[in-house]
Amino acid sequence: MSGKAVIFSAPSGSGKTTIVRNLLEQSKLPLGFSISATTRSPRGREAEGKDYFFIDVDAFKGHIERKEMVEWEEVYPGRFYGTLKTELERLWADGKIVLFDVDVVGGLKLREVLGEQALSIFVQTPSMEVLRERLEGRGTDRPERVAERMKKAAWEWGQSPNFDRILVNDDLKTACGQAQDWIRAHHEGTTLASNS
Repeated sequence: MSGKAVIFSAPSGSGKTTIVRNLLEQSKLPLGFSISATTRSPRGREAEGKDYFFIDVDAFKGHIERKEMVEWEEVYPGRFYGTLKTELERLWADGKIVLFDVDVVGGLKLREVLGEQALSIFVQTPSMEVLRERLEGRGTDRPERVAERMKKAAWEWGQSPNFDRILVNDDLKTACGQAQDWIRAHHEGTTLASNS
């Protein structure tokens, strides 16, 4: 496998998916979205083959056994997420920079597998309190689920130094501009100051 990739990871509710979608719509760079596979049910307006490949647990485990996953994780009991090798091959064959929107563990695994091919970006809110407000404001999770996400987020924030860049998502336009600058530099093989 060969080509460039950019990995966006963050605690749930940090806005990484919004940033990725904005970049895909606005950037003049040749970006292509890597669609992850998951065993969870669709949320809101999520669509099969656009946001995720929604598959059952047995099918997901079959992909693992056949070594068809670049990376995968059981994020919560019975809830798997991962990246199919065919997704990378498809996008690189089209000359795209592959954009990943994955959880923190998946991002670290992808960074390890892809090495210098990948730029890893950790997206975070200005504070944990802002993160809680965003999760509650989404209205998609019950209070106990928000508490579970916040507990996981505390650990995830501790992983941010293991990423190439930390992107504070306080203002969407600013965050997207900063991300695009980093992606352009990665694509062109130039260097920007670390974690600016």
